[in-house]
Amino acid sequence: MFFNQLILFLIIFNTALFLISCSSTTVQKRYNKSEKEKKKVDNSIRFTNENDTAPTKSEVSRLEFDEDPIEENPVDVKRFVSENSLKTGSSTQLSNREKILYEIVKYINTPYQYGGANKKGIDCSAFTQNVYSNSINYTLPRTASEQFETGKAINSENNLVFGDLVFFDTTQSSYPGHVGIYLGDDLFAHSSSSKGVTISAMNNNYYQTRYIGGRRTNELYH
Repeated sequence: MFFNQLILFLIIFNTALFLISCSSTTVQKRYNKSEKEKKKVDNSIRFTNENDTAPTKSEVSRLEFDEDPIEENPVDVKRFVSENSLKTGSSTQLSNREKILYEIVKYINTPYQYGGANKKGIDCSAFTQNVYSNSINYTLPRTASEQFETGKAINSENNLVFGDLVFFDTTQSSYPGHVGIYLGDDLFAHSSSSKGVTISAMNNNYYQTRYIGGRRTNELYH
């Protein structure tokens, strides 16, 4: 009798162990499966543009500068504005040079915006395009690379005159990366990614080492 009870107990005990083992294994398999599915979803996450495609290089690189320019020779922009603002009662018979200067002054401190083309935000090539168009009714192409192909090449910085376009190699995403308007006295007007529309000295090391040439697009502004 005792022997039969012992046999029955062992059978029940082994059955219980088997059921517990099976239950644990099933839970573990479900857990592992859930983790794999989770990893699969996590690995599928990526940044996309509005067309649900991987961003292009131009979409990623929105600036004309790979790094913010350091200007060890800052220009007194307030003084420039004061000296070149259109005074009340000024003659309407303005030279092309004066028209360009006054138009530049209108844009001073306009914030930089890649692709921008107005006083709410503007990039370098839109700035040069707008200044020429609004002041002397001269049409420039939209981009810095297109403007670099216009007019007469000025290879030496010493031969630059007022109104020439000046170009700089500032980014790997386009060539040239930046354009401004030469003002004389080693100064140029441009839309900087860090300062917006401003006046800078070309003898700053940043611009000096990246200068690649100038273009004379029109002889009427001298």
